[in-house]
Amino acid sequence: AFSCREQPIFSTRAHVFQIDPATKRNWIPASKHALTVSYFYDATRNVYRIISVGGTKAIINSTITPNMTFTKTSQKFGQWADSRANTVYGLGFASEQHLSQFAEKFQEVKEAARLAREKSQDKTELTNPALNITSHQVLPSPIISSNGPGEDKLFRSQSADVEITTEKERLKKMLSEGSVSEVQWEAEFFSLQDNNNKLVAALHEANANVDQWKKQLAAYQEETESLRQRVAELESQGAHDSSSENNKEELNQTLEELELLIKAKDEEIQMLKSQKCSRWEAEGEREETLQKLQELEARNAELERRLHLAEQTLAETLAEREKIQNEVTKVAEIMDVKIFELSEIRQGLAKLVES
Repeated sequence: AFSCREQPIFSTRAHVFQIDPATKRNWIPASKHALTVSYFYDATRNVYRIISVGGTKAIINSTITPNMTFTKTSQKFGQWADSRANTVYGLGFASEQHLSQFAEKFQEVKEAARLAREKSQDKTELTNPALNITSHQVLPSPIISSNGPGEDKLFRSQSADVEITTEKERLKKMLSEGSVSEVQWEAEFFSLQDNNNKLVAALHEANANVDQWKKQLAAYQEETESLRQRVAELESQGAHDSSSENNKEELNQTLEELELLIKAKDEEIQMLKSQKCSRWEAEGEREETLQKLQELEARNAELERRLHLAEQTLAETLAEREKIQNEVTKVAEIMDVKIFELSEIRQGLAKLVES
């Protein structure tokens, strides 16, 4: 049983294990979650104990003696053997720092237990497990004086012994329940403190994520605005291209007229060539006809050159229009992607605000 005069001098959180009594090699977890493990000092007996309570059950109740040794087996795990409990306890900590603090406190408490043992006049009670009295034993009650281990004895009647023993058992039970409740409250306090630290850390992380999302959202909005401006420019170019469409129709009409004119001139040339044979005799008319024919051929060449230039201009106009259309399509696709990402970020912010 725990004494109400025991005071916690150091507490930490750790996962508790006990050695498998069958194999003496494997570890058996004593609880599913981390428990509060505390060093207690019993002022009445001048002893130190390690206590850990899970629910209403004492998982660890180990009295520290000078011959005990706490061993670090890894960066976050340590163990010690308790001959009274006939077991080996193991503790798994969250960090190497927690393990070091527990090991340092173990060494301090062990030294204090050694000093207390040297000063104590009743060494047998601390070292001999056979003298430990359980709460269910009824003794004939020799009373041990403060000066020695039983030199002065007062004998009482059997009925008085039974009455005094019953009263002692009742008091021990009350003190035990009070001490267990105190340790349970302390364990609950540490658990709530850990949960609070975790919630604070999660809140800081969420705030950091919100700030990052806000920056990303602002960047996306700026990029979206620039894309909108680009689309407006391309649309204005598209409107300009509509006027180019009208120019293209005019060019097509002009080309048709030139083709008709060339066709008419070709017919005229053919007619002149046919007339040239019949007028071969008239030299003057022949020279005039040849000159006219040369003029027509020169004009025909000029018309063909103009036709070629018009066709080249039309091809360049069509290519430029197709390029602008492709660029508008590409920018529209980029805007669709950015708008989709922007909607996802807004949904994420909305969920975060709701949570």
